Amino acid sequence: MQEGIQLPTIVVVGDQSSGKSSVLESLAGISLPRGQGICTRVPLIMRLQNHPNPNPNPEIFLEFNGKTVNTDEENISDAISLATEEIAGKGKGISNKPLTLVVKKNGVPDLTMVDLPGITRVPVHGQPDDIYEQISKIIMEFITPEESIILNVLSAGIDFSTCESIRMSQKVDKTGQRTLAVVTKADKSPEGLLEKVTADDVSIGLGYVCVRNRIGDESYEEARAEEARLFDTHRHLSKINKSIVGIPVLAERLVKIQATIIVKCLPGIVTKINEKLTANVEELNKLPKHLTSVSEAMTTFMYILGCAKESLRKILIRGEFDEYPDEKEMHGTARVFEMLNKYSEELRSAEDTNGSEKFLIDEIKVLEETKAIGLPNFLPKAAFLTLLKKKVRSISTIPSDFIDKVWSYVENVVVSVLLRHSVNYPQLVSSTRRAAKKLIAKMKQRSFDYVNDIVEMEKLTDYTCNPDYSASWSKLMDHQEDFKKALQRFYNVSYIGSGVLEKTDVAHLYELREKDIVQEAFDVKMRMMAYWEIVLRRMVDNMALHLLFNVQKLVNKDVEMEIVNEVIGPKGNGLENILEESPSVAGRRHKLKNSIELLRESKDVVANIIDMISDNFDY
Repeated sequence: MQEGIQLPTIVVVGDQSSGKSSVLESLAGISLPRGQGICTRVPLIMRLQNHPNPNPNPEIFLEFNGKTVNTDEENISDAISLATEEIAGKGKGISNKPLTLVVKKNGVPDLTMVDLPGITRVPVHGQPDDIYEQISKIIMEFITPEESIILNVLSAGIDFSTCESIRMSQKVDKTGQRTLAVVTKADKSPEGLLEKVTADDVSIGLGYVCVRNRIGDESYEEARAEEARLFDTHRHLSKINKSIVGIPVLAERLVKIQATIIVKCLPGIVTKINEKLTANVEELNKLPKHLTSVSEAMTTFMYILGCAKESLRKILIRGEFDEYPDEKEMHGTARVFEMLNKYSEELRSAEDTNGSEKFLIDEIKVLEETKAIGLPNFLPKAAFLTLLKKKVRSISTIPSDFIDKVWSYVENVVVSVLLRHSVNYPQLVSSTRRAAKKLIAKMKQRSFDYVNDIVEMEKLTDYTCNPDYSASWSKLMDHQEDFKKALQRFYNVSYIGSGVLEKTDVAHLYELREKDIVQEAFDVKMRMMAYWEIVLRRMVDNMALHLLFNVQKLVNKDVEMEIVNEVIGPKGNGLENILEESPSVAGRRHKLKNSIELLRESKDVVANIIDMISDNFDY
């Protein structure tokens, strides 16, 4: 049961004060807590093991809350009470957490039994109002499995058909094939008991055993002798068949019933034990190796670093995402591509909020202010550069914002990958995270500096060797005639009406239509439109190349150097820190080792049971 494998178990149920604890005491030959109300407040798993050699000091101990408490026959009752208080608290409340009592003693039957809280419908002072529901839930949890044998303890003086424990057992065992009834206090209500157990009105498939409870300070030997005398001499009880009376008969019946159901369940139990054992061994082998030396730590560290670098190459360089198929945020190249496209769109959609919305007004103002003494019909370079600087300033924050977003994203990816590969080494986790953040901060600053230089270079002068500039400017100047006609209001319209200038309104320029500055402004505008397209492409292309170069440099070289320096440290002794295993891994390793040991012991126990059954029982 501890490993989630349901084993054949005798579950003892009964109404409150039906004599459950007395029956168990008689079987085990030890004293259990007594008193008014609920004495059993937690499931008490009793594992009785017969020691063939007489021992004046039986081995008795309790197991609960992950610990073992040794005790003896004289103090067992107090030890159980203290353990119960630790599990269920002081008072009269109950708990479903089990308490295991192991008794290794000469003469006791080899049995495993679970004593459950007695059924009570009316809560007394100190008990929760739903005490009946709580007890019922615990009982049903234990008696429902098909592997459970239900030992229904009934007081001789009650009507069996109205007994609450009978009603519960019939819910899960309608035919009674795995229910045995033990009738207590036979000496208190002997009249009519024979008729009750022979009529079997409540369908007890495994039959009845009638017993006499130990009274007062009787020793267990005295109680058994008095029980035998009672069923031999009492005028009513002596008529009951001797095969269904007495604690010795009950012990023998329980051992045989348990053996029978074990034989029935053994194939399934063996299969479950083997499956659980195989799964635990595989999981233990998958846990990170427990490092015991600096050389092992170095090997493990370099392996983790190599695996992390390969994952980053897949995510940020090659565009592979087999390690994170359903986590779109880890599909690096696709996400960076999306951010670059958005950056390009933002550059193109950016508007100069300080400029005029009216066509050519800004150009005319600048041309007016850059006039100088010189030959006519020459466009002043200062005018173009003034307009260019103004446009560059209008987009100057967009590249920086883009850089911040991209490197923040890359940082999240790098940290996630490093944490995934080093999760089993907490000291390595903190070091790699710290190294990644420091490295990304440096890369981000380097990109900010690069972006600022690009912006400043674009402000500095106008230059391109790209032939698209001349071709684009020439094509735009083809609209100059349409522009002139719109100024003259030919066809009574004030729109240029062709190409990219189709919806451009020039009505506000009507008063200036005869001035040369209007045509100069048109020329400057067309040159700026052609050149601005080159500038935007250049800012996107340069940014893309810069990021591709630096991300590859980050993955292939920088991340390894930064992490090695951070982890190993200036004195070269940092690897010693990762020799300490994380609490979670250490706890899991300990739990798996204990589980494997317990399962292997269980295999041996099952094998011994098979041998014992083969030698002693013939079914």
